[in-house]
Amino acid sequence: MAVSPETPEPHADELSEMALEELDAACALRWVEMKAITPWGDTYEGMAPSGREVEVERRYLWAHDPVGAIIIEVEVRDPAKRTGAEARAVISPPGVQTV
Repeated sequence: MAVSPETPEPHADELSEMALEELDAACALRWVEMKAITPWGDTYEGMAPSGREVEVERRYLWAHDPVGAIIIEVEVRDPAKRTGAEARAVISPPGVQTV
C-alpha cells in the first residue's frame, strides 16, 4: 500500500494571507487617526480569493506595555468550516522606543 502525502486544499492559507493584508491596511492609518478610534472594533463580511464568504474582524485596543501604545488585531474567519486566522501588531506612539 502506497502512502501519498496530504495535498493542501487550494487556498488553504488564504485566511492567513487575508489577515496579514487587513493588518497592513489597519496599520496604514496615521497615529492620530488610530488614537481617535481606539478602542474600537468592527466585523464585516468579505470574500476570500477562492470565492468563499468570510468574516473579517478588526480591533483597535489600548496596550498596557508600552504605555499609550495601540494593539491592532485582525481575525479572518470562515464560519462554515469553523476555521480562521489572526494577525496582530503593537503600534507605539510617535517618539516612543520599543525594546
